[in-house]
Amino acid sequence: MTATGDVGQGDARRPAGELEAGVLAALWAAEAPLTPGEVQAALGGRLARTTVTTILTRLHDKGAVTRQRAGRGYAYTPTEDAPGLTARRMHTELAKEEDRSTVLARFVSQLSDEDEQLLRSLLEDSGGDGR
Repeated sequence: MTATGDVGQGDARRPAGELEAGVLAALWAAEAPLTPGEVQAALGGRLARTTVTTILTRLHDKGAVTRQRAGRGYAYTPTEDAPGLTARRMHTELAKEEDRSTVLARFVSQLSDEDEQLLRSLLEDSGGDGR
């Protein structure tokens, strides 16, 4: 905070998930596993290496990245592409609910006409089993 009580620009809180999204974007753009220092560099050095390491550890704990030994630390690789990760998050949220039918009905009712048609087409192409 400044002397006037205002929050400085560098102190502003980022929206939840923004840092993870940035780290994942750097990993998706890479052609090989990245160490925390390499991720930091890919992000333009605007985050501390310890912050990047913490984010990568959290992503690993969530199953969004895998890691392999690289010297004394780790190098990280995303487990899925962006659409796959979004689909997994949707499954995770759905699994939290007892009344899946109502959740799915409300989800579908909030789709745009185009997205609803796309979903219908995907279900028809998969034989209706959703797989």
